Amino acid sequence: MTAALKRRKWLCLFVLMAFTEVCWAHALLMESSPRANSAVKGSDLTINLRFNVRIDGERSRLRLAGPDGVIQTLAPRVQPTADTLETHVSGLKAGAYKLEWQVLASDGHISSGTVPFTVY
Repeated sequence: MTAALKRRKWLCLFVLMAFTEVCWAHALLMESSPRANSAVKGSDLTINLRFNVRIDGERSRLRLAGPDGVIQTLAPRVQPTADTLETHVSGLKAGAYKLEWQVLASDGHISSGTVPFTVY
């Protein structure tokens, strides 16, 4: 086997591995407002979630579990950018909350997670 043929095989293997990684990727939460485990003041809150890939806002879900155990479904606003979800909630009382998110990523996979925070 010639050196040029070996280089081509290694290059093909590298390209295949690089694209395979992208195909198996899922949406990862990169930033959130409020941040995980943070404390926020006030009863009105804009919630913003930014992911590492484009997400389908229409097929994504946001729920907010309050300190009294009541779970509220939140409607995302029009997406500010393709990788962001945003919504607004009002009437929050002091206590511990858990924002539950579920998104459909551009690769077709569903990802989910939680962002706990406290209102004071």
